[in-house]
Amino acid sequence: MHKNSNPIEIGSRREPIVDHFLIDHLDGVRLALQKPRDEGPVLRRDKPWEGLMGYFTVIKDGDTYRTYYRGDCNDGTDGGPDEVTCYAESADGHHWTKPNLGVVEIEGSRDNNVVLGPESPAVRHNFTPFLDTGPARGDLRLKGLGGLFKHDKHDTTTHGLLLYGSDDGIHWRQLREEPVIDQSHRGPTVTDTCSIPAFWSEVEERYICYLRDWIGPPKRPGHAGSIRWIARSTSRDLFTWTPLEKMSYEPVEHLYTSNVVPYFRAPHIAVALPARFMKGRQVATLEECRALGLTPDYVEDCSDAVFMTSRGGTAFDRTFEESFIRPGIGPNNWVTRTNYPATGVVPTGLHEMSLYLMQDNAQKTVHLRRYSLRLDGFASVNAPYNGGEMVTRPLILTGSRLEINFSTSSAGSIRVELQEAGGKPLAGYAIEDAPELVGNHIEKEVTWTQGPDVAHLAGRAVRLRFVMRDADLFALRFR
Repeated sequence: MHKNSNPIEIGSRREPIVDHFLIDHLDGVRLALQKPRDEGPVLRRDKPWEGLMGYFTVIKDGDTYRTYYRGDCNDGTDGGPDEVTCYAESADGHHWTKPNLGVVEIEGSRDNNVVLGPESPAVRHNFTPFLDTGPARGDLRLKGLGGLFKHDKHDTTTHGLLLYGSDDGIHWRQLREEPVIDQSHRGPTVTDTCSIPAFWSEVEERYICYLRDWIGPPKRPGHAGSIRWIARSTSRDLFTWTPLEKMSYEPVEHLYTSNVVPYFRAPHIAVALPARFMKGRQVATLEECRALGLTPDYVEDCSDAVFMTSRGGTAFDRTFEESFIRPGIGPNNWVTRTNYPATGVVPTGLHEMSLYLMQDNAQKTVHLRRYSLRLDGFASVNAPYNGGEMVTRPLILTGSRLEINFSTSSAGSIRVELQEAGGKPLAGYAIEDAPELVGNHIEKEVTWTQGPDVAHLAGRAVRLRFVMRDADLFALRFR
């Protein structure tokens, strides 16, 4: 018997291979983080009120893709009074437009794509909308959180997050005058983070909001010796929230933003795309900085995107410590606070999903860039040409067919054996009963010599043994 004998009830849910949760044994194969494909810029700064645009949220709302991002009417200071929330939309997630909304007046005109203007509270600095699928949805399908803060240490403004709602994604209204997450006792550094993702968790049956915290000198958050950390707060109704809880994960690095969303094909798994901030790690030279039109302090740090997941609670799984998306070629990609992922992972094709990064921070060329992956393709069990195998922990399933998301080379293959919980092959489902699977499929039915039906195994603990050669397994599901 293998070491992990406790059965897991997966029912008929899809299980992407993003961690070791299902895995009991790997022999000759490895978990491999996939590399998103660079699809190029999709939004560029071309409006005067966009300023040094950044900190994007991307939402698929029915047939419409929506993105929200921070602009500035006067290229002012961080958190200044001229910040605005801008909006763009798309029919496919590939091509984006900036509609003239007529909502906010800027310099005497309403011909702009601004949804929250300078007359709003400081919510525009970090406004992060989300599609509300929870019990507090009501008539307002979209909600959003944004923070009140000022950098002045003598400021007495209440620091916290305000709650907004919208039915059409364009017209937003504040749902309560006071902050719903009050952080006055902690100071402004908690609420100045530029991404505050929130969503209804099917796993925990509550709303979860992720925001910035710090580890390090307890009396001096934001001090040079502190590390930017991710914390969370939870709520049943969006108005009353629990005290912040620090998330646990390794290694200890500055994670500037969290960008956590439930994966749309497996919402019991939350995917995090944090911006990893390498404080003090200078790559671009001062000469390169000046050529880009930046001040010297903009080359003191560099950043990239990493990948984490959560199955609920206060723990992130960081199976993959390496970079998910590396900075590109050229000094413009190696300045401070660039390569920051947007909040949101969305389907953008029959076999494709997309994520987005803000690049060329603080430069006139600042833009949003699209990256694509196959569906479920964050990571995989990868087998070399010489082959290997993976055995799962005992799984309690429902459904009558096993589907897998996989790809092989023309010489590669996958075969699947069903075993008893103790590891003995089930009669009729042994490896010699399993035809080779060859090809590239998002949802391929597995069969054996006696057919694909496994309905009689529902409710029973079984193991899956994948014998693989020059192949990748991305996900499995009992449909």
